[in-house]
Amino acid sequence: MSTTPETPSSGPATAADRPALRADCGSCFGLCCVALPFAASTDFAIGKDAGEPCRNLRTDFRCGIHSRLRAEGFPGCTVYDCFGAGQKVSQLTFEGRDWRRHPGTAAEMFAVFPVMRHLHELLWYLTEALTLPAARPVHGALREALRETEHLTLRGAAELRELDVAAHRDRVNQLLLRTSELVRAGIPGKKKNRRGADLIGADLRGADLRGANLRGARLIAANLTRADLTAADLIGADLRDTDLSAADLRRAVFLTQAQLNAAKGDAATRLPTGLTRPEHW
Repeated sequence: MSTTPETPSSGPATAADRPALRADCGSCFGLCCVALPFAASTDFAIGKDAGEPCRNLRTDFRCGIHSRLRAEGFPGCTVYDCFGAGQKVSQLTFEGRDWRRHPGTAAEMFAVFPVMRHLHELLWYLTEALTLPAARPVHGALREALRETEHLTLRGAAELRELDVAAHRDRVNQLLLRTSELVRAGIPGKKKNRRGADLIGADLRGADLRGANLRGARLIAANLTRADLTAADLIGADLRDTDLSAADLRRAVFLTQAQLNAAKGDAATRLPTGLTRPEHW
């Protein structure tokens, strides 16, 4: 994993910078299809409890309807991202022992998976923060947080299960907040602060959202067509069914593939390097 800052024109970390933080389903024991619960809704055609295998999970841990998830009523599956936690738990924490052949590992494996997922998400954000030139004043602290978080992911299952991941996340979040402030300060003029705002269905066509704080904003079904989100902080923003057609996201901060997968866009949507245009766009 590279933690070397890039030049100002390089933008967020690319896929090559974060290969271990990309889901490798072929090296995972279908953990997101078993460990996590979901309710029957517009996102999932059926509901299931935590620890219960999805009916679509095959014996080889692959999804039986992977190519038809949206058509079969499972769009929620297409937007989920474990940030590589699945293969880490499967191949490193449990050393390749799957829960089917070793049922005694199941409960602990399913409990560890969401903890690892939180840690890997933090690694994703910390790695991106270290590519942002404006954040150089905190690069030292970010590197230390990155090392600490990576070390936590290497702990044994019992330690991971007992880890106070919320406390660690809070500490890391302070650095990510400072990173956001430094990046957004480079945008001239008054910036919009819509942190946690209810913007469901909002008409933001062509909006100047450069340097905006949109952390945790609920942008469900909002219209951001042609909006400029340069240096906008999007960490935790809910982009389900958000229209990003022709929007400029090239230098948006802390945007994830899962957020893009949940949104709507088109060929004119400008994306950061390292994130891909969802097939359903």
